[in-house]
Amino acid sequence: MPATRLDTARIRAAPRMIDSVFLDSPLYRCEALEAVLGCAVSIKLETANPVRSFKGRGTELVTGLLAESGPRAAVCASAGNLGQALAWSGRGRGLDVTVVASRFAPPAKLDRIRALDARLELVDGDFDMARERAAAIARHDGIRLVEDSLDIETCEGAATIGLELVDSATPFDTVLIALGGGALATGVGHVLKTFAPGVEVICVQPSGAPAMTRSWHRRRVVTTESTDTIADGVAGRRPIPEVLDDLLLVAGDAVLVEEASIIAGMRMLLDHAGLVVEPSAALGIAALLEDRARFADRHVVTIVCGGNVDMDAYHRWIGAAPGH
Repeated sequence: MPATRLDTARIRAAPRMIDSVFLDSPLYRCEALEAVLGCAVSIKLETANPVRSFKGRGTELVTGLLAESGPRAAVCASAGNLGQALAWSGRGRGLDVTVVASRFAPPAKLDRIRALDARLELVDGDFDMARERAAAIARHDGIRLVEDSLDIETCEGAATIGLELVDSATPFDTVLIALGGGALATGVGHVLKTFAPGVEVICVQPSGAPAMTRSWHRRRVVTTESTDTIADGVAGRRPIPEVLDDLLLVAGDAVLVEEASIIAGMRMLLDHAGLVVEPSAALGIAALLEDRARFADRHVVTIVCGGNVDMDAYHRWIGAAPGH
């Protein structure tokens, strides 16, 4: 494989530094979904852990290294899930954690960050504004800035999901991965490209937050002025060049899906799999809904990446979604 920031040996060693509560997440075939989607579907469930998302795999690596030799404090910008994960991992290692988030982030995510003893600072803007503020805090206080997707630990932590996929007995040929900053896609994609090159890696992003997908197709960074999606966990405007370089090496395709399909996907995961998920976690199902012919006769794994959702909003969305 051409030069990449990710290292296979480090990824293989990563599980030793990650709390076992985040590892070996359930992977199972969901026949109830297959009947309505027209293809074999397996779910990799990354919500069955204390922070209800895959982000804890990466923050365990970050905080483990900081606890060994680094500043005893860290700050990150977060749409909600990274902040929870860093707060959880940092608390367990005695680190001071500050999280900067948009005050428009889902209240459930913000409340959980506070409950995990992190200091929470809110900005009157989106995730990219929070990112700028977190960087300013790190410079001023001389503490570690944790940047999701740019920090290689966040990508290599996510890559352990890929190890579990290739080590499983599930005979899949396609993996659908939610695409935001890129840590999940580059990490899992790297492992699959290395150990299962015949598997197609397809990244999925909302049409209302298309920056990374547009960047992948044009092979250069493309920014957007704004985002308009309920999938707050993947709603970035400014892709990171180094992450895009890694993504270009491992992704077979990147597609955009509509909001109605995301909501329908959430409803299907509830009705047919008994799962309450946040919008970002339904992106894979949304892609299946929008292009059934492409996936017919395939065995698709979709990574259900997060379950932190504001329940009032969830009930509004699900109530508005047509039944399947």
